[in-house]
Amino acid sequence: MKKQLLIRGLIGAGVGFFICYFITIITSVIIGNGEFYPVVPQAIELFGTELNAVIAQTIISMIYGAILSGTSVIWAIDRWSLIKQTITHLLIYSTATFPVAYFLYWMPHNVISILIYYSVFITIYFFIWLISYTKTKITIKKINTKL
Repeated sequence: MKKQLLIRGLIGAGVGFFICYFITIITSVIIGNGEFYPVVPQAIELFGTELNAVIAQTIISMIYGAILSGTSVIWAIDRWSLIKQTITHLLIYSTATFPVAYFLYWMPHNVISILIYYSVFITIYFFIWLISYTKTKITIKKINTKL
């Protein structure tokens, strides 16, 4: 289990780096003025310089990717119930996601935005979980039919 956590975490760190960089490119293209925007202006203010903000955002994105990828081992803990796996996974995901979204200014810093953020996060999480659960049930049903 620890080996899988480490492997998934390392892969997740790489994916986090790639996604972070990809998002900056997409954001710059959407703005459309020919400039590259590696971070939001608020992050530059928070970290002092654009370079510090880019370094911080990159490190945070890699840690975030590692955490999110690593938490997938929760689904391999067979002795846990599905509800325990789901709640643990959701708590780790949301605990990792909120500080990243807040400190990298992916959301405005006010109570309403935080409430909206968590509402959207939990709704998206629920629908992804429901789709995964349904697919797994269908797969199990097909396997049982073949047996």
